[in-house]
Amino acid sequence: MTHDPSPHAPQPSAAPDAGSGRLSGRDAAKLVYILYFVGFFLPLCALAGLILAYVKRGEADPLAAGHFEFQIRSFWIGLAACVIGGLLAIVLIGYAVLALWVIWALVRFITGLLALLDNRPVRDPDGFGFTA
Repeated sequence: MTHDPSPHAPQPSAAPDAGSGRLSGRDAAKLVYILYFVGFFLPLCALAGLILAYVKRGEADPLAAGHFEFQIRSFWIGLAACVIGGLLAIVLIGYAVLALWVIWALVRFITGLLALLDNRPVRDPDGFGFTA
C-alpha cells in the first residue's frame, strides 16, 4: 500500500539556516552567553564562547552582531579584571576586584541574554556598563 503525502504536511521553514545544520546568529549568541555562564566553573568554555562570537560576528544579522560585540568586549574586560584581581590578591584588595568582576559579569550576561531572548539589541555594545 502506497502512501500519498498529505497536502497539509508541514512544509520546510523559510527561515535562514533552517535545516542546513548551521547555527543561526541569534542561536549562536545564546550559546555564547551559556558558554560564558559555564565558564565561571570551566574557564575553557568561556574561551570557546569567545571563539564562537568571533567566528559568527561577521555573518550575523545586526541584532546578533551587536550581542557578539558585547560578548567579545565582556570577555576581554573580564580577563583584564581577573588578571588585575589575581595580581592584587597578594595585598588582599584583589579579592574585592574579583568579587566585583563576578557581579559585573553575571549582570552583563543575564541582561544580555534577556535582551536577546526579547529580540532587543544591546544598548551600548562597546560600553563598560553593567547592563546590556
